[in-house]
Amino acid sequence: MMLMQWFWLAALVLFIIIEAATSALVSLWFIGGSLVSLLATILGAPIWAQVSLFIVVSVALLFALRPLMKKYVTPRKIVTNARANIGKTAIVTETIDNLHGTGAVKLAGVLWSARSSREDVCIEEGTLVCVTDIEGAKLCVEVKHQEVPV
Repeated sequence: MMLMQWFWLAALVLFIIIEAATSALVSLWFIGGSLVSLLATILGAPIWAQVSLFIVVSVALLFALRPLMKKYVTPRKIVTNARANIGKTAIVTETIDNLHGTGAVKLAGVLWSARSSREDVCIEEGTLVCVTDIEGAKLCVEVKHQEVPV
């Protein structure tokens, strides 16, 4: 019995070292399984019960905690720079004509080169537009349709 106590203790320490060395949550589940198996060994459980407990507890922890851990450990993607402007409203300051390569909009006080999201549509100066995409340093826009109050 003493040999199995050392085995589970060594497994526990090994999985803790692996988890500390990586931040990928690769052995967290096995730490719990090793701990439960070590306790079962101390209480006199047979080897088949120890191994069964290790497998059951490890799998249970994997399915129970992995989604939760991924939610809190995975960094959230933060929209930065120009991509943060997608969906915002701008005003056309120079008629947008894709065929002639002209067009500019003012967004949050900044003047941007712009093009229409649809090739066949010209957008007149003074029109409110919505930013749909960014190509290089140009905003792709489409006419913002005003909702009529009912």
